[in-house]
Amino acid sequence: MPDSIYDALRESHERQRALLRRLLRSRAGTQARIALFTEVRVELAAHEAAEERYLYAPMLMDDAGLMSTRHALHEHHEIDELVAELQALDPAGTAWIEKARELSHEVHHHLREEEKKFFQVSGKVLSAAEKTRLAGQYRRDYQRMHKKLSAQ
Repeated sequence: MPDSIYDALRESHERQRALLRRLLRSRAGTQARIALFTEVRVELAAHEAAEERYLYAPMLMDDAGLMSTRHALHEHHEIDELVAELQALDPAGTAWIEKARELSHEVHHHLREEEKKFFQVSGKVLSAAEKTRLAGQYRRDYQRMHKKLSAQ
């Protein structure tokens, strides 16, 4: 069976989960924590950009996908705000790890909801050919964004 947009997204979802687990176990104020946070930030941003372009945009064009896509976009915005708040905090402080836990909780909630609900809704809207085509477009854009964001 050819690769679908859902296969591509789940790969990034698993990376996000693993990175967040490692981030929450990292030691306060260490270079490892700072490097992990950068990795999390880049992964989330690259994933969000490509997902919004190659899954959310087509879903916004269909009445059946409108409400669930708006909800998912709202959650991306909340995640971005938490990342920005974390960037402003001292990675050695207790406020930082508490905010990191909040980010992890929000990301895990979003991924669960997306995999259990949004994928089902979009699965009914998109054709098999679209799912395969979107996978390639998502992967290319994700790689491009990952490279661009890592260089910043």
